Amino acid sequence: MTSAPPTGAPDRPWIPRFWYGMGCGTWLRLLARHGWAIAPARLPMALAIASAGVFNSTMAAVQRARFGRRIAATPLRDDPIIIVGHWRSGTTLMHELLALDERHTFPHTYACFAPTHFLTSERMVAPWLRRLLPDRRPMDNMPAGLARPQEEEFALCNMGIPSPYLTMLFPNQAPRYDDYLDLAGVAEAARQAWLDHLLHFYRCVCLARPGRLVLKSPLHTARLQYLLRVFPRARMVHLVRHPHDLCASTLALWRRLYRDQALQLPQYQNLLSNVVQTHGRMYRAFNATAATLSPGQCCEVRYEDLRHDPLREVRRVYETLELGALDNVQPALERYWETARHHQRNAFTLDAAARAQVDHAWAWYFQKYGYTETPTDLRRA
Repeated sequence: MTSAPPTGAPDRPWIPRFWYGMGCGTWLRLLARHGWAIAPARLPMALAIASAGVFNSTMAAVQRARFGRRIAATPLRDDPIIIVGHWRSGTTLMHELLALDERHTFPHTYACFAPTHFLTSERMVAPWLRRLLPDRRPMDNMPAGLARPQEEEFALCNMGIPSPYLTMLFPNQAPRYDDYLDLAGVAEAARQAWLDHLLHFYRCVCLARPGRLVLKSPLHTARLQYLLRVFPRARMVHLVRHPHDLCASTLALWRRLYRDQALQLPQYQNLLSNVVQTHGRMYRAFNATAATLSPGQCCEVRYEDLRHDPLREVRRVYETLELGALDNVQPALERYWETARHHQRNAFTLDAAARAQVDHAWAWYFQKYGYTETPTDLRRA
């Protein structure tokens, strides 16, 4: 793959990483599980996360004592909106747009990075963190902020639940958490623990701000069958994108995240084959579940259409999924897009060998979603 140099926020070693919300015990067990294989250059990062872990463990105990009963008693509506689709397919943009509806609630960045104590600590900690965090995501220049919508997979990581995202920490080792991509190979007790922690986090989110949950995680694309057991009336928004652009942007995403989040100096081995294989596994699970959905339960959106006319696509989502009137949300959507429409996306391309591999492995995706071999959109991340 060839690509433009990574853009966005410059590297700043003091910026908190995804893992700064882990408790001390969770962090130390994770390091031990990976044989303490920390590159010397990343030791300061590991020590900083361990130090933050002492604070996290203390504040988690405070939150349990203060809010434990209220969290357990907080009801969850059984019709959340779940945004799914492969990484870099437009799920973040859709999450931002749907979160503008005041009838909705959503996990925000601080909640996902401090899932065990955000109800207690947000007012105290968030103002200080804002001074350290960049105002744009380094992988794609999208606006960032502690109050903006975030995917709850980071909350699971920080709660000590296995996740494929933990591969970012030790990218030079063999992946250890791939069973949690689709949960198919996970023992029933472990799968129930995964679900219990996720529902606990959702209750915390709804306690902070009641409403219909708007959830987003690319990994949920492969887990819908388990989420639907708990939320039988859930609505899905499924994002798709031209495979060449999708793959090129995903490769750039993992390269940037491995570089910024790892405790090792990443070697970037087998990235292309991993992306191609993960896509196939993800969509085998998704297609099997999608075939069981009721009419009007899932709305498919092409990334190219969303970028071209987001207001039209959001209206179509509301109509298809019967989410209610959009009139009161229209002004907020227009204000958001007036600001976001000029955002400069990063440019990435695939070389000929990578394109050939994608064309072969994802041929069904080209056909099903009406894409040709030449992208109709600019190759932008």
